[in-house]
Amino acid sequence: MPENETHDAAQGSGGGQGKFGLVAIRLPVALTFAALVGGLLAGIAGGVLGAPALVGDLAALVGGLWLRALQMTIIPLVAALLVLGLVQMILAARVGTAARRMIAIMVAVQLAGGTFTSLAMPALLAAFPVPQGAGAFLSRTPSEVGEVPEVLDFLASLVSPNIIAAAAETAMLPLTLFFVMFAVAITRLPQEQGERLLGFFHALGNAMLLIIGWVLAAAPVGVLALAYGVGVQSGGGAFAALGHYVVTVTAMGTFIFALAYALAAGLGGKGPLAFARALLPAQAVALSTQSSLASLPAMLDSAGRLGLRPATAEFVLPLAVVIFRATSAAMNLAVVYYIAALAGVEVAPSVAIAGILIASVISLSAVSLPGSISFVVSIGPIALAMGVPVEPLALLVAVEMLPDLMRTLGNVTMNVAVSSAVDRVAQGAPDPA
Repeated sequence: MPENETHDAAQGSGGGQGKFGLVAIRLPVALTFAALVGGLLAGIAGGVLGAPALVGDLAALVGGLWLRALQMTIIPLVAALLVLGLVQMILAARVGTAARRMIAIMVAVQLAGGTFTSLAMPALLAAFPVPQGAGAFLSRTPSEVGEVPEVLDFLASLVSPNIIAAAAETAMLPLTLFFVMFAVAITRLPQEQGERLLGFFHALGNAMLLIIGWVLAAAPVGVLALAYGVGVQSGGGAFAALGHYVVTVTAMGTFIFALAYALAAGLGGKGPLAFARALLPAQAVALSTQSSLASLPAMLDSAGRLGLRPATAEFVLPLAVVIFRATSAAMNLAVVYYIAALAGVEVAPSVAIAGILIASVISLSAVSLPGSISFVVSIGPIALAMGVPVEPLALLVAVEMLPDLMRTLGNVTMNVAVSSAVDRVAQGAPDPA
């Protein structure tokens, strides 16, 4: 994840202002990654040499304060961005038949990715278990996290009689349902009232982004402190765990990458070899920039190589860059399942289904955000809803630039595949407008 680029899960504008005028925030990626490695090495050395306990206590205090500051913005930021993202998708669906077809395919892809991860990730982790010593990533996790609710209790928790209390308890299931209904309601209000409410959420989102930007400016210090404690407890096993994490999470993204070729062949009528040849330039740009927005010109060129109508490509691809993150549900859920394995949390089928749905909806809330923010904002609510601790996200964000390669590659490839599917269905129909 280049320091001056937007994480592809956010599909943002390279750190600039997005469609909703969100402020630009960046994480010092290289410095944060160096702090992670340095903190782990210092912790390993401290454990071997017997560093004073005071050093560990101070590191725990600094790291804990930074982690809490990061967590405190999740609920209000998700509320603002989820409403904005949902309203944007609803308005896009009103544009015409092509937009509705496109959104239907996008929703199906997200649900397919989430379902695949929910089945494949636990099986993968059973076959290739988390390395020994990885439990140190959870050293500061509250002991009560991870209780599995009964089915009836789970269903009852979908609606909260007090939305303020739900926010205070970080109850993401009722909060998500409430804000979905709230966004739909906004689109049914008179235009002046709807714009007034959207203006409020724009301002709320920007205020939260400013706060989280200040917190992320201290990310190298916070990550260094947290990594020190992990290094003391786990030794060299921490590096093995991070490598294992990157490989397994990336593996879930390859499903979306492969699904794009199947979608292009099945619904778009494009042969796999022809599709692969046409996509090579766009994929090269995606890997070098790690930004779907930066890859948009190359995607339009690839669409031309495939013989797609310019009117279709010029309508679908820019809209897909704004509202569609194909790998989001699959890879975000993969992170949650990995942390669940670390914590020994057993994910019940009902909770897994809820996780798939929330991952698909929450992907909208990362619109136009840098990756350092979208990583926490997109995955934190899923983890909270599934009873999985969020504390490890503070360290995992430092290595997200590696799985981000697959996020961008999968998103760019799927965007063109969706364009081919929409173009084939629209043959003989009026050009999208």
